[in-house]
Amino acid sequence: MVGRHLAAMVATGLMVVAAGCGSDAGSTAAGESTTSTAPAMSMELSVLDADGDGTVQFAVAAAGPANDGAYVQATVDGVKAIAAQYGLPEPIIVDQVAAEQAAEKLEAIAQQGADVIVVAASEIAGPLDQLTVTYSDIFWYCNCGSGYGKDLPGLAQTRDDSSEISYTAGYATGLLLEGADSKSVLVVGCCDLGFEKEAYLAFEMGLTEAQPDATMTYVPTGAYPYDFANTAGATEAYNSAKAAGIGAVYPYLDGAHEAIVQLANADGVLTMTAGKADGCERSDLGYAIEIRFDGGDYVIEAVRRIIEGTFKEGDALVFRPGDNVGPGGSPGAFICSPTSDQAAAMEAVYAKIKAGEFATAFGEIKARAYAG
Repeated sequence: MVGRHLAAMVATGLMVVAAGCGSDAGSTAAGESTTSTAPAMSMELSVLDADGDGTVQFAVAAAGPANDGAYVQATVDGVKAIAAQYGLPEPIIVDQVAAEQAAEKLEAIAQQGADVIVVAASEIAGPLDQLTVTYSDIFWYCNCGSGYGKDLPGLAQTRDDSSEISYTAGYATGLLLEGADSKSVLVVGCCDLGFEKEAYLAFEMGLTEAQPDATMTYVPTGAYPYDFANTAGATEAYNSAKAAGIGAVYPYLDGAHEAIVQLANADGVLTMTAGKADGCERSDLGYAIEIRFDGGDYVIEAVRRIIEGTFKEGDALVFRPGDNVGPGGSPGAFICSPTSDQAAAMEAVYAKIKAGEFATAFGEIKARAYAG
């Protein structure tokens, strides 16, 4: 299995690179040619060349659409960035994988010559306990969040804490609703799954802490169990809430995410990203807040640690607000154009989370979300 020999092989690769160019092992430029626009595969990543063909083929399996502008695209964009940085082939992208198709689709990817398979969500991770054994030469990686619940010797994982991230999202929203005509917030999701409950309960906690008279309504708009792309249902929910008066909407969606953002922009309603860390930079859509649980940042950070020899199959990384993760930075919510007071308030919230001040409350939220 790749992971068993990872540390020794990476150390060898890093010594070759260091001798050749003198760059730091953690540098994004390590091993890249300074004279070619298409550099040869970096020795740093040769450890992942499972089939020994001289290159590393990444693949991504995702439950939602690859161009959703939200959680799924974040992971896809991150893997594409890795491939471009290290002179690797274009990644194999297989999106809109239903949970019941996961075993078939993941095995098909394995048989296409993938050296690294990135599973973009826990909802399609069910077959990994078997596939990581059957295809043990492949480096299996899952951005599994908190929903998978298994540690496998053949699987590297990144996770985060939705309660912590969602609390910061609600708190940021509450700060921006100060003085707004409506302090009602709509959260649009799929079908009240456990991880959705955790997200909106923690969001509500943060919202009312920052703005005690604010209210939040969660509306499921998709078909059970994982339909986050029902644009018609999400639009209907948004229009109903708008008619009653809302100040902000959180489109906790994948395929339907951007459609709701466009409606919110047209109506002057505050809105926010659902995972991606580049919302503030976009010119085609207007975001007031980035809610970062960016799978692309996570996989970029994971690869950096694979190169260092500090992350291997069987390991799990947990990213928390305040951690420096990938090019997008810390998980959690960030106001795009904060006032100095808002920026200070958010810094204080992050400090409280790091100090564990909300640990008991977050534990209670998790218990409610996943009970039964």
